[in-house]
Amino acid sequence: MTALAADRNTPEKLDPSIRQLDVAAAKTCYAGGLAALDANGNATPGATATTLLGIGRFEETVDNSGGAAGDLTVKVKRGVFRFANSASTDEITAAEIGADCYIVDDQTVAKTDGSSTRSKAGTVYDVDSLGVWVEFA
Repeated sequence: MTALAADRNTPEKLDPSIRQLDVAAAKTCYAGGLAALDANGNATPGATATTLLGIGRFEETVDNSGGAAGDLTVKVKRGVFRFANSASTDEITAAEIGADCYIVDDQTVAKTDGSSTRSKAGTVYDVDSLGVWVEFA
């Protein structure tokens, strides 16, 4: 492609923090749940798996439990959100601020990858008595 020689209409996302994504087959996404992408690029609830990538929070509930991948779409927002903290040796503390955290399920994150069984959720932004603030870029 060559350099511009005239003005260009470059489209802009009005709110780049919100994405509209295809929902994975046979999945239900709940508003407020940890959203992930599967290996095919479809939105799916967070779960213990090695093929997911945490991308944010579901902004709405979408039931695609009876559908194929892409039959429905869901809004996902990136930002910093509080999720439940894991327990015992996987509990996240202030010492993990700035480190990666890992998906346990669609509402819980952990300090470790569970011996290579969990996917990255995001980055620990903060920790308080109610949970872990996770940053999704």
